[in-house]
Amino acid sequence: MNPVFDQEFDALVEKFAELVTGKSNTEMVDKIIKWSIYNHIHKSMPALTAHWGQTHPEAKREVRLLFEEIRDLNQAQRAHAQTSGATGAPKEEE
Repeated sequence: MNPVFDQEFDALVEKFAELVTGKSNTEMVDKIIKWSIYNHIHKSMPALTAHWGQTHPEAKREVRLLFEEIRDLNQAQRAHAQTSGATGAPKEEE
């Protein structure tokens, strides 16, 4: 692939991780990538994730823990944004 695109896309994912969780370190970016891919697969092919979860119960538990961690970090990030007055989301044009 194009190395410039790779850098720009990595920056996008890093910013997404920061906006969702308040963290943009390498570990969190990796978690966000897994969370995003699993979330997309689950929404587009739920039978696949159901089958995978049945055949890999330990991995399914890990996914559940990952979802809970990101949910909790996102809730904390939103609460922080509300108290500081920042939304973290781009403003809509009028």
